[in-house]
Amino acid sequence: MADDSKVRLDKWLWAARFFKTRGLAKAAIEGGKVQCGGDRCKPSKEPRVGEELQIRQGFEERTVVVRELSGQRRAAAEAQLLYEETADSIVRREEAAAKRKAMGPGSLISEHRPNKKQRRQIHQFRNARNSPQEG
Repeated sequence: MADDSKVRLDKWLWAARFFKTRGLAKAAIEGGKVQCGGDRCKPSKEPRVGEELQIRQGFEERTVVVRELSGQRRAAAEAQLLYEETADSIVRREEAAAKRKAMGPGSLISEHRPNKKQRRQIHQFRNARNSPQEG
């Protein structure tokens, strides 16, 4: 790895492959989705080796410890050497994923309108519930 003594937090998050672009990393930091030691930080903050970061992406929240600094984006295997996820974080993520899976596919709210097939299914479901049952 490149031994960068000073690197911006947004650049490090991009190099560690948490975000696809530096712009997304910067937006996440400014939105409070990335915290350093439990406090909000700025994109220009310089992370230090041994520092703990909380990173929230979608449903997942990770707690990672900075192991190395790098400002260059490299292969995923090399990027994983830049940080180490805490054992507690791994357990919490797995439990949350299991809960989401147990709730079933209908528990998540869709971000788009239903397509024609989905609308038909909704109408069939509603009609089946509202019609008097024979028997």
